Amino acid sequence: MTPAETTGAIVVHAPGKLFVAGEYAVVSPGEPSVLIAVDRYLTVSLTESVDEGSIHSPEYSRMPVRWTRGQDGLTLDREHHPYDYVIAAIEVSERLRAERGLRPRFFDLFIESGLDDPSGRKFGLGSSAAVTVATIAAIDEFYGFGLDARGRFELAMLATIAVAPNASGGDVAASTYGGWIGYRSPDRERLRAARSERGVAAVLGSDAWEGTEIIRLTPPSSLDLLVGWTGHPASTERLVSGVSRGTNVAGDAHTGFLEASRACVGDLWRALAAHPVETPGGTVSDDALALEAIRRNRRLLQELGARTGVTIETDRLRVLCDAAEAIGAAGKPSGAGGGDCGIVLAPAHSDVAGMLRVWETNDIRHLTIGVHPPEGEHHAG
Repeated sequence: MTPAETTGAIVVHAPGKLFVAGEYAVVSPGEPSVLIAVDRYLTVSLTESVDEGSIHSPEYSRMPVRWTRGQDGLTLDREHHPYDYVIAAIEVSERLRAERGLRPRFFDLFIESGLDDPSGRKFGLGSSAAVTVATIAAIDEFYGFGLDARGRFELAMLATIAVAPNASGGDVAASTYGGWIGYRSPDRERLRAARSERGVAAVLGSDAWEGTEIIRLTPPSSLDLLVGWTGHPASTERLVSGVSRGTNVAGDAHTGFLEASRACVGDLWRALAAHPVETPGGTVSDDALALEAIRRNRRLLQELGARTGVTIETDRLRVLCDAAEAIGAAGKPSGAGGGDCGIVLAPAHSDVAGMLRVWETNDIRHLTIGVHPPEGEHHAG
């Protein structure tokens, strides 16, 4: 019997994500980015248990990880795998439960991922964020917290930065809200300090989130989204750390990068929100401005990689993007680069079939991915 067939099971699906623009800059609080939620999903099923809880996932091990409570919080059997994001989601939810005075209960979690290929290799679609968002949503329903989308995002974000302190949270927002979103990250140091000083319940919806922005964007009206996978999984945390080590955050070069990214993504936000768009050079269609913004963002990432010595645009990503530009489309690495996926926005009249032939020749896999529909209402600020 599967968890979904078990009486009383709570089943939650969370979509994966892809960055469209604003990578690396979005790590700095308040810098804008664009993401989409994709129609590939991670599923968490929750059933109530007695005496101890467990976490089951074929991605990690045939054996479940078991957890219970001690005087100092959760006690985890780490013999098999730490399941860091899932445990962080349970821990922050347990803190909220305790602060609200709710009776503690145990539960089993069953995790299934559709964000990887059949061999288990990751596509770079944000499985860590998706499992965090889905776990939070399942526990929210289990305990009856009554969180709205913003509350679930904030709780998932607190769990995420407990594992990855510098995570921007853009993937968490995309998995929570769906669709196309514009996103600015919070100050994570301020959030951690606020949680430590005030507790989880008091931080939710508080001024500690000042500067965070999640807005709903409109998909480009006549551009097709295509996704190519290079077959080489990449570690976002490792790449971002590498760029950080090679960057003087107070230097003119990094300041210039942030300013250029802000202008570029700002144009993309405008392109995805208005028809047509007024620019200093006259009126252009929103889709034309979107293509130009994607091309500029690619160049910015190339320059950032060259300056910091980090390979953001790999050889296959370069081929992917060059093939897009050759047909009048725009392509760029999605996320931290170094492998994983590239995204393309292609005008309806462009020779997409020709581009895909170049991809196939260079062992770049076309992923048949669409956009997961929007969920809930956007929340700005």
